[in-house]
Amino acid sequence: MPKTRRPYPAEFRARMVELVRAGRTPEELAKEFEPTANSIRNWVQQADRDEGRREDGLSTSEREELRRLRRDLKQVKLEREILAKATAWFARETGSMPSGGSSS
Repeated sequence: MPKTRRPYPAEFRARMVELVRAGRTPEELAKEFEPTANSIRNWVQQADRDEGRREDGLSTSEREELRRLRRDLKQVKLEREILAKATAWFARETGSMPSGGSSS
Protein backbone atom coordinates (compact mmCIF):
# COMPACT_ATOMS: atom_id res chain seq x y z
CA MET A 1 0.00 0.00 0.00
CA PRO A 2 1.47 3.40 -0.93
CA LYS A 3 2.43 5.80 1.78
CA THR A 4 0.21 8.82 2.16
CA ARG A 5 1.19 11.94 3.97
CA ARG A 6 -0.77 14.70 5.57
CA PRO A 7 -1.54 17.68 3.34
CA TYR A 8 1.00 20.45 3.51
CA PRO A 9 -0.10 23.38 5.70
CA ALA A 10 -1.69 26.32 3.90
CA GLU A 11 1.13 28.61 5.09
CA PHE A 12 3.74 26.33 3.53
CA ARG A 13 1.86 26.18 0.21
CA ALA A 14 1.45 29.97 0.23
CA ARG A 15 5.18 30.39 0.82
CA MET A 16 6.00 28.08 -2.10
CA VAL A 17 3.68 30.14 -4.32
CA GLU A 18 5.42 33.34 -3.21
CA LEU A 19 8.83 31.84 -3.99
CA VAL A 20 7.72 30.79 -7.49
CA ARG A 21 6.31 34.24 -8.15
CA ALA A 22 9.59 35.74 -6.91
CA GLY A 23 11.47 33.85 -9.62
CA ARG A 24 12.35 30.44 -8.21
CA THR A 25 11.38 27.43 -10.32
CA PRO A 26 9.20 24.63 -8.98
CA GLU A 27 12.05 22.22 -9.78
CA GLU A 28 14.48 24.16 -7.56
CA LEU A 29 11.99 24.24 -4.73
CA ALA A 30 11.23 20.52 -5.13
CA LYS A 31 14.92 19.72 -4.66
CA GLU A 32 15.20 21.97 -1.62
CA PHE A 33 11.88 21.03 -0.01
CA GLU A 34 9.81 17.85 -0.06
CA PRO A 35 6.87 18.49 -2.44
CA THR A 36 7.16 17.60 -6.10
CA ALA A 37 7.56 20.27 -8.76
CA ASN A 38 4.17 19.30 -10.14
CA SER A 39 2.53 19.83 -6.73
CA ILE A 40 4.09 23.28 -6.49
CA ARG A 41 2.88 24.14 -10.01
CA ASN A 42 -0.63 23.02 -9.03
CA TRP A 43 -0.52 25.26 -5.94
CA VAL A 44 0.51 28.24 -8.06
CA GLN A 45 -2.30 27.55 -10.55
CA GLN A 46 -4.86 27.23 -7.76
CA ALA A 47 -3.64 30.46 -6.14
CA ASP A 48 -4.01 32.18 -9.52
CA ARG A 49 -7.61 30.91 -9.78
CA ASP A 50 -8.40 32.06 -6.25
CA GLU A 51 -7.01 35.52 -7.02
CA GLY A 52 -8.87 35.82 -10.33
CA ARG A 53 -5.76 35.57 -12.51
CA ARG A 54 -7.01 32.37 -14.15
CA GLU A 55 -10.48 31.21 -15.12
CA ASP A 56 -9.79 27.65 -16.25
CA GLY A 57 -11.11 25.90 -13.16
CA LEU A 58 -12.85 26.22 -9.83
CA SER A 59 -11.60 28.46 -7.07
CA THR A 60 -10.97 26.94 -3.66
CA SER A 61 -14.24 28.35 -2.30
CA GLU A 62 -16.15 26.92 -5.28
CA ARG A 63 -14.53 23.52 -4.72
CA GLU A 64 -15.52 23.61 -1.04
CA GLU A 65 -19.09 24.57 -1.93
CA LEU A 66 -19.30 21.77 -4.50
CA ARG A 67 -17.98 19.27 -1.95
CA ARG A 68 -20.56 20.49 0.61
CA LEU A 69 -23.41 20.31 -1.91
CA ARG A 70 -22.46 16.78 -2.95
CA ARG A 71 -22.35 15.69 0.70
CA ASP A 72 -25.77 17.31 1.32
CA LEU A 73 -27.24 15.64 -1.78
CA LYS A 74 -25.97 12.25 -0.63
CA GLN A 75 -27.62 12.81 2.77
CA VAL A 76 -30.93 13.89 1.21
CA LYS A 77 -30.96 10.82 -1.07
CA LEU A 78 -30.34 8.57 1.94
CA GLU A 79 -33.13 10.24 3.91
CA ARG A 80 -35.50 9.91 0.94
CA GLU A 81 -34.71 6.21 0.65
CA ILE A 82 -35.36 5.71 4.37
CA LEU A 83 -38.68 7.56 4.12
CA ALA A 84 -39.75 5.51 1.10
CA LYS A 85 -39.02 2.27 2.97
CA ALA A 86 -40.83 3.53 6.07
CA THR A 87 -43.85 4.52 3.99
CA ALA A 88 -43.99 1.09 2.38
CA TRP A 89 -43.66 -0.62 5.76
CA PHE A 90 -46.46 1.47 7.33
CA ALA A 91 -48.67 0.88 4.29
CA ARG A 92 -48.23 -2.89 4.66
CA GLU A 93 -48.88 -2.73 8.41
CA THR A 94 -52.09 -0.71 8.03
CA GLY A 95 -53.25 -2.61 4.96
CA SER A 96 -53.49 0.46 2.75
CA MET A 97 -51.01 0.39 -0.13
CA PRO A 98 -50.13 3.74 -1.70
CA SER A 99 -50.91 4.23 -5.37
CA GLY A 100 -48.20 3.27 -7.85
CA GLY A 101 -47.86 6.81 -9.24
CA SER A 102 -45.56 9.37 -7.70
CA SER A 103 -46.92 12.78 -6.80
CA SER A 104 -43.46 14.36 -6.54
